[in-house]
Amino acid sequence: MVLHDLPTADQVHQITIIPRGGAGGMTISLPQEDRPYRSRTELREDIVAALGGRCAERMVLGDISTGASNDLERATAIARSMVARYGMSDALGSVVFDTGHDEVFLGRSMAQTKPYSEEVAGQIDREIRTLIDQAQQTCEEILTRRREILDAVAQYLLEHETMDAQTFQSFYPDQERK
Repeated sequence: MVLHDLPTADQVHQITIIPRGGAGGMTISLPQEDRPYRSRTELREDIVAALGGRCAERMVLGDISTGASNDLERATAIARSMVARYGMSDALGSVVFDTGHDEVFLGRSMAQTKPYSEEVAGQIDREIRTLIDQAQQTCEEILTRRREILDAVAQYLLEHETMDAQTFQSFYPDQERK
């Protein structure tokens, strides 16, 4: 549902509540085209989409579980890359703090000093937290606005376990995807 309401997000291909691997279920989305580069807007929307399951869980069940741990890791990694690798932070500017080349060699650990101060590390952490918090707020707004559809989709999945794109789209009869 969150993907459906995000203008740049990939379209929903399939939703399932059948457990696979460590996931209790998943939403599969497919891109319309290859995109070698991603905009800040697209990355922000990726974070919002990654938080959909956790936000829905909290909204519907009034509690959270470990089920969204991989989604949270993915959302945090995107936010960290935006801030520290792609220079997409207004507060820190167009500076690269993490090149992604921190490989561990014999005798060297990841605990070695970073090429920036503890103050900058704190700013990076705050920026990541801000991106995640903003994304969570957007996600909660979408799910609150679409609560009836959320409940209907959940009921369908409880009965059928899997939903294809056409069936999913049928829950939005009067609205085109953003």
